[in-house]
Formats: sequence, C-alpha cells, structure tokens
Amino acid sequence: MTTLAPGDAAPPFSLLDQHGATVRLEDFAGRKLLIYFYPEADTPGCTRQSCSLRDHRQELTGIGADVVGISPDAPPKQLAFDEKFHLGFPLLADEDHAVADAYGAWGERIRSSGERVVDIIRSSFLVDGDGRIAQAWYGVTPEATVPNALEALRI
Repeated sequence: MTTLAPGDAAPPFSLLDQHGATVRLEDFAGRKLLIYFYPEADTPGCTRQSCSLRDHRQELTGIGADVVGISPDAPPKQLAFDEKFHLGFPLLADEDHAVADAYGAWGERIRSSGERVVDIIRSSFLVDGDGRIAQAWYGVTPEATVPNALEALRI
C-alpha cells in the first residue's frame, strides 16, 4: 500500500464533482488544498466530517486553503449530500477508487460493527501550492480532520 509523506508529489487526479464538472489537482496550483477521503456520503461519520469542514471553510480559505472531498460515490449521490447539508465545496467521485489507491487511502478497515471491509480509509492530505504533500493523516476520525489541518496551516 502506498503511504505518502511530506515532500512527496501529490498524485494527480481528474475527477467529476457533484455537478458533473471535471476537477483536477492542477486547478489548485499556487494554493494549498486540503483533500479528504471519506467512505460514503450521507453516513454519520462522513456527515460529521464534511459539516465540520463546511463550518470551518471560511477560516480555512482565510489562511489560504481550498477543500475537496473524495469518495467512491457517484456524482448524483455527492450532489444530494451537498444539497442536503449545504457543503459548498467540490465533492469528487472516485468510483473506481484509483485516486484513493494512489493516495494510500484505499484498503482494509474495520467498521464500528467490527466487520472488516476493503474500502476508503478515512484520510486527509494537505497539499502545498507546488503540488507536494505538506501533511498526510491516515485513519483519522471525522472530528480530527479540521484540527489537524488548522494546526498544519498555522505553522
């Protein structure tokens, strides 16, 4: 399994967002980008994580970071999630999990029920303006994404 570390080149991506528009890593050149991988739209943990990012989006933008979420969900499901919770940032469809694989965010995880599944490993990455990994967090809790990012951005 791939594990990214600070200084590594961020794997490029080109994915459809919830509105059917193509979003690429290079679209964010010159800006910091917080990428977070989540297992499934509109589930309790993913909703907490995404709403926390929504609630801190102005603060993140104010210190120079854009936000994108990536999951295996198709664009229509991502759109319904965005509209239900008024998230307001790109939610990208990685239906074949190729981008999650490239970031090391696809693999075996244990659900809260104890069941082992192969799925998204909740992870987040801060990419610098040059397209390099500034920080990588694997296996994060929904509640840790924003504090981790804010701490890294304030350094």
